[in-house]
Amino acid sequence: MKSTLLKVMLSSALFMSSVSVFAAPLEGGELYPHEQQQYEKAQKEGLVVSFDTGPTWANWNSLFNGFKQRYPGVDIVYNDLGSAATVVALDKSKHRPQADTAYYFGASGIDAMNKGLVTSYKPNNFDKIPAVFKDANGQWFTVHSLTVAILVNKKLVKHVPQSWADLQKPEYKNSIVYQDPRTTGQGQVVVLAANMSQGGDMKNINPGAEYFGKLQKSGNVLRVVGTTPYAQFLKGEIPIWIGYENDGFKAMTKDGMGDDVAVVIPKEVSLAAPYAMSLVKNGPNPEAAKLWANYVMSPKGQALFAEGFVRPVVTNTSLPESVKNKLVAAPQIKPLDLKAAAEIKPELDKRWASAVLSK
Repeated sequence: MKSTLLKVMLSSALFMSSVSVFAAPLEGGELYPHEQQQYEKAQKEGLVVSFDTGPTWANWNSLFNGFKQRYPGVDIVYNDLGSAATVVALDKSKHRPQADTAYYFGASGIDAMNKGLVTSYKPNNFDKIPAVFKDANGQWFTVHSLTVAILVNKKLVKHVPQSWADLQKPEYKNSIVYQDPRTTGQGQVVVLAANMSQGGDMKNINPGAEYFGKLQKSGNVLRVVGTTPYAQFLKGEIPIWIGYENDGFKAMTKDGMGDDVAVVIPKEVSLAAPYAMSLVKNGPNPEAAKLWANYVMSPKGQALFAEGFVRPVVTNTSLPESVKNKLVAAPQIKPLDLKAAAEIKPELDKRWASAVLSK
């Protein structure tokens, strides 16, 4: 009898312990409506698998740590595949998905959606995402953007250029590096931004192609590269890099270049390139996936992105003091229309190659 009673008491204690874990209120109250309820659902799964969120990129490591601290009992694992490779991996495992969420350049999000690899979900703050930065049904949604900027090594450049027009000046001969728009997403966004500065639009790429053709013929282009030249920039091998502002701030604050770096948003116009998330269709941990997506889109998650010098998609996010004087408001930054960019890509490749590579 005592043995039976002891078993009942132990079972009851274990049950009460489980209930207390699930019922424990989240620290500081809820970040969004029904967060507590979502946490309890996710805790039953205990894990979320996040594809392509490399810890050193966009401050994902801080988001991982914040997520695990806020939600005890829900672990998170990740990989770092690259955007296109992530879509390939999702496609190969579509009959038995391994991932719960995927993160990628927005164009890859569209690709994953068109291949039927993701599912609809609208996280908190979904309504604050610009329409051009999301699928209306939530099959992909931007979580942050990267902004085209002129990154300058002030040890090698006497006068810091402030605009696309400035880059055409003779004093910048053999100074400018940018990525190939035919093979890199960053290169494509850079050319599209320059195109807008020259009066072009998403139906007319000629002004952008002609702009880089003139830069090439004037001798201002040092080289066009097929991969990120970040390491070469750090080594002092590149006077001016037309790239993304977060790389400039990273070089400035984390990799030792300090005040030798200037990060300039071109005064005419710049483009914000969207980086998106999706919930994977038939992922193994759907409730934990929702918890993770909601944390990423919460005020806390968005502020952590800002700490990594990428701009939150929720534009009214309160920025940390460490970045307030860096991620300054710039009304000339425009959102990149991914669908239009995809449609114009073949013409961009053709026009750019004709203007830049022809002798």
